[in-house]
Amino acid sequence: MKIEPIETSRLTLRGFTKDDALWAYSIWNDPEMGKYLPDEAKEQIDYEYIKKLEVLGEDEECCYLIPVLKDSQERVGTCSFMISEDKKTYDIAYCIHKDLWNNGYATETAQGLINYARRQGAEKVTIFVSQGNIASNRVAVKCGGIIVGENSYKKRGTDLTMKDYKYEVIL
Repeated sequence: MKIEPIETSRLTLRGFTKDDALWAYSIWNDPEMGKYLPDEAKEQIDYEYIKKLEVLGEDEECCYLIPVLKDSQERVGTCSFMISEDKKTYDIAYCIHKDLWNNGYATETAQGLINYARRQGAEKVTIFVSQGNIASNRVAVKCGGIIVGENSYKKRGTDLTMKDYKYEVIL
């Protein structure tokens, strides 16, 4: 799903391109940065998986974006949203590169997605956050999220059961 870039005070959330695939893979596959994501970290580069990532910008159901610094165009992380069939709910996700943690980029990215959803006429935003991810839980709360449910799932390729909170931000 393609959209016009989303602007925040320091960031531009631009569309995902083929050139972003290895960047996204390096974040999502890193044992520390991907700890709370649903996929397992792999010890060797999975080139088949990277090929699948190269076309994320063309996905019709999910809008994949790359937050970049406005001044330098340096990539900050990844983010995405999916829209419910009735277009009233946006489910957002965000992941910031560990070299840039503790700079407010996750909050700014999430708030940018929330503001975009509001401008599109959405009624609420949902954010699923691993219960163990203290920093991301803080981001959801800072953005006005309230826990409305809990869920658990198996981390793909492992025996780990992950638990998450479902946050809602009413717009």
